[in-house]
Amino acid sequence: MSTEKHRSVVAELDKRAGRTYADEAGITLRDTPVPLFELLVLSMLLSARISAEIAVGTARELFDAGLRNPKAVLDADRSTIIAALGRGHYARYDESTATRLNEGSQLLIDTYNGDLRNLASEADGDTHKAHRLLQEFKGIGPVGADIFLREVQDVWPWVAPFYDSKSIDSAKDLGLPENPLQLADLAPGSNATFAASLIRASLDNELVNLGLTRGDSST
Repeated sequence: MSTEKHRSVVAELDKRAGRTYADEAGITLRDTPVPLFELLVLSMLLSARISAEIAVGTARELFDAGLRNPKAVLDADRSTIIAALGRGHYARYDESTATRLNEGSQLLIDTYNGDLRNLASEADGDTHKAHRLLQEFKGIGPVGADIFLREVQDVWPWVAPFYDSKSIDSAKDLGLPENPLQLADLAPGSNATFAASLIRASLDNELVNLGLTRGDSST
């Protein structure tokens, strides 16, 4: 596939699916404590075996309930957390998720003074170390760490370009390059948005079928 065709596919994908999950969850992502915590929560919710739509909706319910920072989570009655999870139709995981939210919030306060920028400082520009440190939070495994780093890379530039195996597999299916640096060169302004659009394409066959065919994979 030629570079011109690559850019055509990327433009179509951006038009149809160019939105981060953080944006969909109502998170205005900045390098400040509250939105970074919100992204951590969203990454945990998206890690479960449940639809992205439900996970995003549940994140919005938690944030609307005022659970936007670790202290608010720890100060909240467990019933408040359970109720928000229920409104988001996350009931299957409500008890375990409430526990993980509390344990993660306590860990964040104890280890990083409630501020994930301190985790970034400890990682010291090492994306692999950041990936490992994120997994110390209950409910954030390798998949959750991938989600967090995919979404945060525009505000933590040292992470970019971050395209995990799932987004790279999706790029391959679309006939796009499988190299993160080449994908970054094709990104329409935002690596985080492009990576999210690749994930959305992997979950929606229609995005592939509507002209986003693999074709000749040569570059």
